[in-house]
Amino acid sequence: MKTIVAGALGECVHVAGVFNFLRLAELEGWKTVFLGPAVSPTAVLEAARKENADLVAVSYRLTPETGERLLASFCEEADELCEQGVQFAFGGTPPVAERARSLGFFNAIFDGYQTREDIIAYLRGETSEIKSEEVYPQTTIERIQWKAPFPILRHHYGQPTMEATLSGIRKIADSRLLDVVSLGIDQDAQENFFNPECQNPQRFGAGGVPVRTVEDYQALYEASRSGNYPLLRTYTGTDDFLRLAEMVVDTIHNAWCAVPLFWFNDMDGRGPWNLQGSIEQHQQVMAWYGKRGIPVELNESHHWGMRDASDVTFVVSAYLAAYNARAFGVGDHIVQMMFNSPPGVADRMDLAKMLALLEMIGSLENKNFRIWRQTRTGLLSFPLQPDAARAHLAASIYVQMAVKPHIVHIVGHTEAHHAASAEDIIDACHMARRVIENALNGQPDLTADPVVQERKEHLIREAHITLDAIRSQHKDSGEVLTSLVTLTRAVQIGILDAPHLKNNPYARGEVRTQIINGGCEAVDNNGNSLSEAERISQLFF
Repeated sequence: MKTIVAGALGECVHVAGVFNFLRLAELEGWKTVFLGPAVSPTAVLEAARKENADLVAVSYRLTPETGERLLASFCEEADELCEQGVQFAFGGTPPVAERARSLGFFNAIFDGYQTREDIIAYLRGETSEIKSEEVYPQTTIERIQWKAPFPILRHHYGQPTMEATLSGIRKIADSRLLDVVSLGIDQDAQENFFNPECQNPQRFGAGGVPVRTVEDYQALYEASRSGNYPLLRTYTGTDDFLRLAEMVVDTIHNAWCAVPLFWFNDMDGRGPWNLQGSIEQHQQVMAWYGKRGIPVELNESHHWGMRDASDVTFVVSAYLAAYNARAFGVGDHIVQMMFNSPPGVADRMDLAKMLALLEMIGSLENKNFRIWRQTRTGLLSFPLQPDAARAHLAASIYVQMAVKPHIVHIVGHTEAHHAASAEDIIDACHMARRVIENALNGQPDLTADPVVQERKEHLIREAHITLDAIRSQHKDSGEVLTSLVTLTRAVQIGILDAPHLKNNPYARGEVRTQIINGGCEAVDNNGNSLSEAERISQLFF
């Protein structure tokens, strides 16, 4: 086991940075010796000799001129240990760090701009100046495990031109703050990439970057090859699903697949398939990625939540998505949990909903089916005022940390006004990282709230009633909850329903919902809460 001796040098009493450095070192298997504040150079070096230290880390956060003189003296005294192979690291404010850097003595200098990953990489001996792609794992699960307990960070990005998007990805990569760039592809490319004759020039760049060739995708990937070498991923499109899957895996090494179960078809106007046909296509996509060992995210429940579906429907849809993922051979299932959806849901009820969801899909987990938790802030929940939006993002992520996510999908604070620029994403990452660090340093257990637990149990009971109703409609042979006919019928007759589906020719669209005591409930015409048994009995009546 390697040993670090560390403390604040001279008259400096600021030890928080040293202490945090040692805490990370302990997680990486180092033996740490904390000398505390205001330690003389001689005392530091005596301790280093006594402990047979492999690394000596010192900090100084006071006046740069005084610090330079102190550090020069320290370096002179430490020269003998340096010749014996002991490593030396310095941490301090940027002005003091600059003086330390000019001495040419320290193996590593940390001035506060380094990320947690930079420090961990140094402690692992990977490199002091992190530039190598090999340092950063290039598959999703490996990156999650490498970065734990800190979640990997993802953000959606795509500008209306290739040039702007390429430039932005380079900036994001060089910031070394974001782990996954989720490419926002324009709608025409999602639907008509392989059918350019169907593309409409007036839709060019609508909703994201207008990729039109394989070379465009390759260029986007090459733009990410710097900084912390972020992973790239994109959505499955709305047509030619398997051709698109093969192409994005070949070009951008798609980090994981994101596909709904019931959406991106005639029902929501985002694709050419009817409801039953699209369900079948999405099942085939799951199987394709599962066979290749690539994780699959079923971004199902948040589509219902964004359409004001009840909390019970939110939970049921997540369970159906996970069930289908397992049935079609997915090994690593990323469950996306969109908090603050619909807007107005209370944090307590939101958290209870996610706990209910996780407990239900947790029953499906086994050695061949692993569940990875991903959280995000509700897209429609952001206020327009910039400072309020920043506060909302921070507060939402803090609550999300209660479910210990493996992935935090950051939704930029600017989304109520405009799609995030590279600079916006970097700002949002700084906010998110600080919130996550605060939570990891000792967040209270928000899940232990009795109100949260009671609501969770209620939602689970209600969700089973809904699932039983779906099973009751199964008329053909084969597995119930993967049956194309049964799943389609569940939407058509309204077992799964949302207010925004009103007058939709493919769904019932008759359910009414309302926020009651912080939760989103199905209600009758007078605004009274309906149990699932009551609501479903009315459908058949």
